[in-house]
Amino acid sequence: MPKIIPFLWFNNEAEEAMRFYVSIFQECKDHQHEPLWRGGTWPGGNRHVGTFQLEGQEFMALNGGPQFKFTPAISLFVNCETQPEVDELWEKLSAGGQKERCGCLTDKYGLSWQIIPTTLGKMLADKNPEKSKRVMQAMLQMQKIDIDGLKRASEQK
Repeated sequence: MPKIIPFLWFNNEAEEAMRFYVSIFQECKDHQHEPLWRGGTWPGGNRHVGTFQLEGQEFMALNGGPQFKFTPAISLFVNCETQPEVDELWEKLSAGGQKERCGCLTDKYGLSWQIIPTTLGKMLADKNPEKSKRVMQAMLQMQKIDIDGLKRASEQK
């Protein structure tokens, strides 16, 4: 087991969310679902925990009740190599959720994601500060990141 694992607290939909996430990504594993505590009823009701893996990253999910909610203060950053990959993940993860700006979205469980093409980081790190600035300005106007739009901004004179 990795030393650090993101732990996701859901109200009662941990198992549903795990299945949803595993259905979207290419390299996934749905490990186990079990009672968190076998010593009787957890105070406040039944709590289950599960583990799953997305693209090599291990996660734990808990049905912990309504005490805590996700916020955009933490998000899952997904590096994408191609526009079709950006498009597919953007549509699938935002279904039932909310599309934001700059490649950010909130899924139907309230978890925040950033769907970002790797080329964006390369363009923002361009040695020409004017190119980098144009790319940043273009990105700030986008919801889903459009690689061709970033390239056009970078190449403007």
